[in-house]
Order: sequence, then C-alpha cells, then structure tokens
Amino acid sequence: MPERKLMLGNEAIARGLVENGCAVATSYPGTPASEILSAVAAEQKQNRLSMHTQWAINEKVAFEIAYAACITGLRSAVSMKQVGLNVASDPLMSAAYMGVKKGFLIISADDPGPHSSQTEQDSRLMAMMAKIPVLDPDSPAQAKKMIELGYTLSEAFNIPVMIRPTTRVCHARQDVILEEIVFVKNLPDFEKDPLRWAATPKFRFQLHKELEQKLKAIAAHLATAPLLLNPEAKADNAIVVSGVAAAHSKELLKELGLWGKIPLYQVLQPYPLHTEFKNHLLNDYTNILVIEETTGIIEMQLADHAKIKGKLSGMVPVVGELLPEIIEKLICDFCEKEYSPVDLPQVPGKRPTLCAGCPHRASFFAIKKAAPKGIYPSDIGCYTLGLNFGAVDTVLCMGAAIGQAAGFYHAHKNEEKRPDIIATIGDSTFFHAGVPALIDAVVQNVQFVLVILDNRTTAMTGNQPTPASGVGVLDEPLHAVDIAALVKGCGVSYCKTADPYELQDFIKLLKKAVQYSRAKGPAVVIARHPCVLNISPAERKAFAIPVKIAKECDGCGYCVKHFECPALSLNETETKVILDQLLCIECGVCLHICPKNAIIPQKE
Repeated sequence: MPERKLMLGNEAIARGLVENGCAVATSYPGTPASEILSAVAAEQKQNRLSMHTQWAINEKVAFEIAYAACITGLRSAVSMKQVGLNVASDPLMSAAYMGVKKGFLIISADDPGPHSSQTEQDSRLMAMMAKIPVLDPDSPAQAKKMIELGYTLSEAFNIPVMIRPTTRVCHARQDVILEEIVFVKNLPDFEKDPLRWAATPKFRFQLHKELEQKLKAIAAHLATAPLLLNPEAKADNAIVVSGVAAAHSKELLKELGLWGKIPLYQVLQPYPLHTEFKNHLLNDYTNILVIEETTGIIEMQLADHAKIKGKLSGMVPVVGELLPEIIEKLICDFCEKEYSPVDLPQVPGKRPTLCAGCPHRASFFAIKKAAPKGIYPSDIGCYTLGLNFGAVDTVLCMGAAIGQAAGFYHAHKNEEKRPDIIATIGDSTFFHAGVPALIDAVVQNVQFVLVILDNRTTAMTGNQPTPASGVGVLDEPLHAVDIAALVKGCGVSYCKTADPYELQDFIKLLKKAVQYSRAKGPAVVIARHPCVLNISPAERKAFAIPVKIAKECDGCGYCVKHFECPALSLNETETKVILDQLLCIECGVCLHICPKNAIIPQKE
C-alpha cells in the first residue's frame, strides 16, 4: 500500500516539487502561498536533499533566480501570491519568449474573495498575456499531481508553465499519496546562446513567432486535455468547470441527482484551451454553463457567447468567491431544477486588530500624538491595521507608502500651512520595494517622515525571515543587512532607531523628526521591537510590566477606543475597563495611555 498523509494544499505542492526533482525553489512570502517554500525546506531537511531553497527579497528576484537555474538544466520553481506576480511580471514576459532548458514552474496562488489581498486578480490572465500555459488544480491532491504534469509540459515545449492554486486549494487539507522522492544529481550545464538568452528586439520577434507555434501545439497536447467526468451523462447542455469550482460541482451534481443527466467537463489547462474541445462544445451542445474563478478565461476562448452562460453573459457572478451555495444555485437555474437555499445564521463579525502587545500599536499611537493633523500613507503588512487608529490613510501596494508620501508632499508643498506627512512601512516591505522610492525621495528632497516598523520578521505571512534576520528558510546563518546603514546609504541624513515600547521617548523622537523634515527633507525613524509572536517566553518575561486597572477608572473608554488593545475592554455597563490577563502580554505600554492614570503597575 502506498503511504498516505494528510497534507495542507501548500504542503502537497511542496511534496510534488521534491518528488519531481526540483533543484532550486524560491519565493517571497504572501498568503495564500507562504507555506509552499517552508514545506519544501522541511522536506529538504528531512530527506537531506541537495537543492537550493531561498526566501528572496521580492518576487522579481525570486523569479530571476529560479529561471536562471532552469536555463542551466535544473528543474526549478518559484512561488508567490497573485499580486506578487505583478512584481515578477517583467521577467515573466521575457521568459515566455526565451523558453526554458529544463522544467520551470511558476506557482501563483490566487485569492478569490479576496481573503488577504489587495485584489481578486486572476493569474490566468497574466499567463494569457505572457502566452504560457496554466494549470488549474481543484484540490491539494490534484495540485500535487499537476507538479509532475507541469514539469512534463514545460520540458516537452521548452516553456515556463504556471500552476494556479487558489486559497481553497492552498489552505485545504486532504489525504495525499506520497510517491518516491527523486534524488537527482544536480549537474548544471549552461550553454551560451546569446541569440536566445540575450536576444535583442530583432531576435525577440523570431522568438515570439516560435512561442505562438508552441501555444498551438500545447492546445492539442493530450496530457492536459479537459476531462469528461461523467461519460454516462447524455444531454443537449453541458457544464464546464475548472479549479475549486470543479470540486464543488462534482459533489453538487451528485447531491442534486444530476450526475448521470448532464455532462460535466473539468478543464485542467484553462489557457490555451484545447482546440478540439472548443470545437466539440460549440458543435455538440445547445447551452454551456462555464463556472470558473475569478475571470472568464475559458469563456473568452469559446467566443460563441450566445451558447455560453457564464460571467460574460451575466449568469455567473463576476465578483467574489464562488462558494458552494452560489454554484448550487447556478446549476439549479441552468438545469431548471428548484433551488432550496439553506438559511445560515448570521454571526456578527469583529474587525481584525493588532495582537496584544504588538509594537506597531505603540508606533501608531505615537504617530498620532506627534502629527495629529498629518497625512499617513502606509503599506502592505500587519500594520495596515493602523487604519483602526486613524494612523493609516492610504494602502496601495507593496512599497507605495514612500512614493505616495512624495506625491502628497509635491501636491501640498506650495501651501503656506502644508500638512505633516508620516509614512509607515514594515521592515520586510522596505527591503522588498521601499528602497528605490526612498532614494527618489532623497533626490527630490521630499519633506516627510518615514517610520520603518522593524519587528525583525515578516509577521503577516507567518514570521518568515527578512534580509535583516541573519537566517534563511532552513534556519541557516546568512549575512544580515543593517536597515539603518541601508537607509543612510540611500542618502538620508536623519536616521534614528528607537523602541516604541518606550512610548514617551518615542513620541518626542517623532516630533523631532517631524521638525527636521519640515526644514531639511526626509527623516527616517526605525521603530524596532520584535514581534510578540516571534519571541520566546523568556524574552517576553525580560520586558514584562504587569499592570492593573485602578479604582479611578470611570469607563471613559479612551484606552479602548484610541489604543484598541484586545486585552482591554469595557464591562457590560461600560462603567469600567476590564483587563484580560490571558490576552495581556504585560508590555506595559498602556501605562502611558490613560489620560486619568487609571492603568497602573501591579505590585508583586
């Protein structure tokens, strides 16, 4: 009997990579893809594999490292979330033209909903724009199988291949069959070919023509052809599904008693859609329901909109995740079957907030005190929750806090009473995309304050190391980059580092930084304190300051409203603040918050 294991979707993808001889795996963390590289590293350590795994500084660099490995003759893979693919889009477009020497997979995890992303964008559209094939798994087990299929496809046509799991695949768990791990002797052999690997525009034109021929051949490749899941079903109408929608639709057709009545096709490769399949659908069926997330990629290629019922026809929602209850109604409407919705109880939600003791909370409180009428551009990370404190005004994309701060300055610089500008960016995000913008701000003498929220980790996506951490994905020691030295290297004259837990001193420092920026240009304050989820109990105990609520508390709610620590709440009658000892990590910052000094140290 083959060994089976219950695996997270991302773990199954990682297992597929090591089973199929991946020699180089790179990534930049981003939900829902973050666990892929960590799981590859775990397999590497457990099985003593000779391979390279790396968290890169951003997705573009991660892509370029993995792609260079594939053109030396090594199987490689790069993983990221869908908005990370935007960062890697430049090398993606060129890699499609140049092709590969050995299998190269781009794993781009989409987030329909979205659950933890700026957009619901569909990576399959990027694959279509780049003109590379994309595979769309419906489950963790199928995602693992598609690693082998993807490598085979990549090497058969010398082309990068995208695998596009979604949140429901990445974060689902399933019983997965473990195959034998391929132990490959990694012998790189880069053959110089400037007309291909360094092609100038004239030769890129030829490479583009070759790429178009590859796509035609891939559209006839039997291994990735759509599957008729219920051959016994005969009807004038058919349903076409892909991705997680395929998994839901299989179950629903059986539950609704329609399994043997209406053909159900699963598209494994949404782009390029197989030519014979397109012809078969349009010639043999009267009406075709297409269910896919998030954009109508399959629909676009079917072209005959009179027969096609989907997103473009208005039948399938174009926004949001296709949950089982939505798909059930779509199938019932298409098959003219009565739909009986289940009334689910509505549970009131609670807005997300920073963890108890999070140093970012102190930083945002200080920012509001230092520049109460300021403009606060921010960035992507845990600290986006500075929205709750009124200390975040904009969140655009990775690294945009600094660029937008410059934009706000240039818009207001001729005003007599221009607002102070304090931008916030995380340490990992600063390395990822903040450095070029900071250099530009120095060159343009942008008068603003940048607060780098340095909690020594990439906290939002699972506490992966940053370039300042000094360790890699295998916990191996690496060279650590000093943020302050990097900031000064960008040309910033005013750069100070302080602990936001020392709240009063931190507020004073920010006020000085604001004054400096008004007169002399960019000022940087590095707010340095480790993430409370990333330190040991012993380290936490070292700075512990137990507190209690004094009898002077009158329930004004200032601490609850303006500091929003989960450990502080009002009692039922809203006459007194309650301290939850289970949530409190004894950071002591709240001692400085209460305007009536009703939060006091707890004597031993």
